[in-house]
Amino acid sequence: MKTSIFLLTIFLTFFCKNINAQVPAEFVEVVKIIPTIVLDLRYISDHNFIGKPIIGYNAPKCYLTRETANALKKVQEELLPFGLSLKIYDSYRPQRAVDHFVEWAKNLADTSMKREFYPDVPKEILFDEGYIASRSSHTRGSTVDITIVPVNSQQEVYTAGQELCDCRKPALERFKDNSLDMGTGYDCFDPLSWTVRQDITPKQRANRLLLKSLMEKYGFKNYAKEWWHFTLRNEPFPDTYFNFVVE
Repeated sequence: MKTSIFLLTIFLTFFCKNINAQVPAEFVEVVKIIPTIVLDLRYISDHNFIGKPIIGYNAPKCYLTRETANALKKVQEELLPFGLSLKIYDSYRPQRAVDHFVEWAKNLADTSMKREFYPDVPKEILFDEGYIASRSSHTRGSTVDITIVPVNSQQEVYTAGQELCDCRKPALERFKDNSLDMGTGYDCFDPLSWTVRQDITPKQRANRLLLKSLMEKYGFKNYAKEWWHFTLRNEPFPDTYFNFVVE
């Protein structure tokens, strides 16, 4: 009996390891579905709220469930005739990356990127405010962090150690993202990033409404505290948190 249990444990360990190591058949690399989409994948770079590449991101690739990629393709097809394109900051996120976020959040001494990403929010309340969580809808493969950019616009390249810019500043004073002006930078942990705000300019409100309206038209729902965060309403894996590495 003990031998059988031991063998079963070995099998399950091996099986789960391989499941986590492989891209599921239901996932696609987004650029193969939407060749014109723009990628600015922050978590493989140093330009994120932790300040270094995140565990689980080993290549500048963007994976989503096939249903989600197909829905995004419809949004892109509406934007292109107007000289606009979707730009993705993050898509599928391995559970090991979420775990990295959680461990970072527990280390209250590490505030190296505070000036840009959470300038007015104490790090110790990031969990309470819903900016960091031990489970993320991204890990289910049908959530995307996204914005709209002019076609062929230039994105500033971040260099590790360069001066940080408060994500709440006017567009010309914060990091030179090529996004339409949404009122804050990406991953700005601040109430100003909440999708519906009256204390931003009419143009910024209009840009957020354009993004939200198009995404909702094709089956997405927005997270109210992040103008950039959208999840497919009828996601195929609502209870599954994947852990395969992006590579």
